[in-house]
Amino acid sequence: MMNEKEKQAIATKLACYVERFESQNKASKSLKNVSSATISQVLNYKWDLIADEMWRNIASQIGYSASEWVSVETGDFRLLNTILERARNSSTVFAVVGDAGTGKTFALRNYAETHKRAYLLQCNEFWNRKTFMQELLSAMGRDYSGYTVNEMMGEVVRALKTQQHPLIIMDEADKLSDQVLYFFITLYNQLEDHCAIVLCATDHLAKRIKRGLKLNKKGYKEIYSRIGRKFIELEGLNTSDITSVCVANGITDKVRIREVIEDSEYDLRRVKRKIQGLKYVLSA
Repeated sequence: MMNEKEKQAIATKLACYVERFESQNKASKSLKNVSSATISQVLNYKWDLIADEMWRNIASQIGYSASEWVSVETGDFRLLNTILERARNSSTVFAVVGDAGTGKTFALRNYAETHKRAYLLQCNEFWNRKTFMQELLSAMGRDYSGYTVNEMMGEVVRALKTQQHPLIIMDEADKLSDQVLYFFITLYNQLEDHCAIVLCATDHLAKRIKRGLKLNKKGYKEIYSRIGRKFIELEGLNTSDITSVCVANGITDKVRIREVIEDSEYDLRRVKRKIQGLKYVLSA
């Protein structure tokens, strides 16, 4: 069962989440199967009727984790924050590529969690145009029930044009089908100079776009033009980053740190697994 300490931590995290939206009602629309009334009960410490399943549902969607893992600001974390801030302040479009396991998603999620009017989409290969628009409206805290795709696009455009420096972040954009990726062109055309858009992915996105250009595929010239004909490449994880992660998570011995670095293949997921393994052995 979930204890009071965990519930308190989730409630605190939820309060910060709600603060990003104009109302609890809009915050609830950005969460799946969480009503405005439930949010109100959590924030007002009326927890008696809230099941553990609901607590876990809320926690998973607002980014709360009971894990003792400590994340650190790597070089790419700081670079991504700079790119996002620059895009937002100038309502510009950027495409950013970097290797898997370098902390891109964590950095993007952290930015969206700490900035109002920053809307993060975790893209999936099974999305169609309708799903894409539903996810975007949900991230914005807007109702989409009963809307057609065209009506949803109209609602998105109207809402974003009334906001100051909104930002759409599309993580793992390389997973989107061509049909959905074309929506990027429509969004750009409708929101140019009103809304920033940042696409983030592995270098597969850059290779895909460049291959599409060579084959003269529909829409690829337009996409490439709208990202400024450039992909911003992240620097990747380095030994200093890994050392910082080790120290933050209790591995301070130089020999152990070197062991983590040599095993890492400069992938944060491997770093985390190795550190957790070492801590388990050391505590046994």
